[in-house]
Amino acid sequence: MEDKHFICPLCERPIPEGVPASRHHLVPKLKGGKGGPTILIHHLCHKEIHATLTEAELAREFHSVEALKTHPRLAKFFAWVAKRPPDFMSRSKGGRRKA
Repeated sequence: MEDKHFICPLCERPIPEGVPASRHHLVPKLKGGKGGPTILIHHLCHKEIHATLTEAELAREFHSVEALKTHPRLAKFFAWVAKRPPDFMSRSKGGRRKA
């Protein structure tokens, strides 16, 4: 049986079997992204995206992997978490999203 490991395109760590992962819609479903492209990422990375950006910001400006990696807070988070083991779990600080 082949051992499949996916790589999170944001933090670039493997996503081993059993590690919480989720599909992120590059354009939020509520902003026209239903059925659009998704990426498989660590659940932790997904939580940080939504703790940082609004649905409108995601749809308007941060609708690609490259764009997400350029956001200052997210870039700092992805660089930090990249140094952690693939199964690292932490609570997202949240609450810092602009109103």
